[in-house]
Amino acid sequence: MDSKKSNKKAWLYLAPAIILLAIFSFYPLLNTFRMAFLNGYNGMEVVGGEKFTIGIQNFKTVVGNVDFKQYLKNTILLCVITVPISTTLALLIAVALNSIKAVQKVFQTVFFLPYVTNSIAIGMVFNAMFTQVRVGSLVQTYGIINNIIGVFGIEPINFVNSGSTWGANMFVVCFYIVWHALPFKILVLLGGLQNVNKQYYDAAKIDGTSKTRTFFKITVPLVSPMLAYVIITSFIGGFKEYSSIVGIFGETMGPAGSSGQMNTIVGYVYNMLPKSNLGNASAASLILFAIILVVTAINGYVSKKKVHY
Repeated sequence: MDSKKSNKKAWLYLAPAIILLAIFSFYPLLNTFRMAFLNGYNGMEVVGGEKFTIGIQNFKTVVGNVDFKQYLKNTILLCVITVPISTTLALLIAVALNSIKAVQKVFQTVFFLPYVTNSIAIGMVFNAMFTQVRVGSLVQTYGIINNIIGVFGIEPINFVNSGSTWGANMFVVCFYIVWHALPFKILVLLGGLQNVNKQYYDAAKIDGTSKTRTFFKITVPLVSPMLAYVIITSFIGGFKEYSSIVGIFGETMGPAGSSGQMNTIVGYVYNMLPKSNLGNASAASLILFAIILVVTAINGYVSKKKVHY
C-alpha cells in the first residue's frame, strides 16, 4: 500500500511538468508531423473549411525550392566550418587555462561572459565592427576591423553592407559563431581536464615524452567523452543557427537587396509562418530534424569507436 501511495504522490508532483510538456512540446511535435504530410496545408484555408489530402507534396515543394537549397548550403557550411575550428580552439584554450592555476578563475569568468550575453546584441556589435558605410563615392565610416587591416595597408573590405559578397558575409557569420561558441566548450573541456589523473602526466615526464605527444596520446583520449559531447551539441546548434544572422544583418538575413543570401533552414521555416504555409514549414522542419538525426547518429557511431570512457 505504501508503494502505491508513493507512486500516486510521485505522479501528482510530476503532473504539472507532464501537462506543460504535453501542451507545449509533445502536441506541437505531433502536429508538425501531421501538417507536413497534408498537401499544401495552409493555416488560413483551414479556417475557411478547406480539406487537404495526405501525401508528400510539401516535401517536394520544399526540396525543389531554389531558396531552400541555398539556405541548406549555408547551414551545412556553417556547421562544417565552425564546429572543427571552435572545438579545436576551445580545447587549446582549455589546456592553457588548466596549466595557469593563479588566475584561472578570472580567465574562466572572462571567457564565459559572451555565453551569457544576448546573441542579438552581440550580432549588432559584430555588424558595427565589420561595417563599411558609404555616402556616394566617399567612405563615411569604417568598422574597427577595417581600421585594423588598414594599418597593414590592406584595402577596406565590404563585409556586411549592401553590395557585399556572399563569401565576406559567410566569414563574418563564421567568426561570430566560433567566438560565441567558445565559452561553453571551454567550460566543458576544462572540467574534463581537471578530472584527468595527474599520474599519467607524471609518467609521461619520467619517460621524457614531448608535450605534443603527451597532448595527442594522453590529453585528447582522456577528454574524448567531453569532446564527443561538445561536437554533437555543436552540430545540433549549428544546424539550428538563426539568431546570429538576425543579429548581424537584421530580419533581411543578409545585406540590403541581397534577398536573404545568408538565410538558413530555420530562417526558411520562419519565413513560411507569416504566409500561413504551415505545411511547407513543417516539411522543412522535419527535413532539418532528419539531417540532425543522421549527423547525431554518425557522431554517436564514431564516438563508440574513438571515445575512451
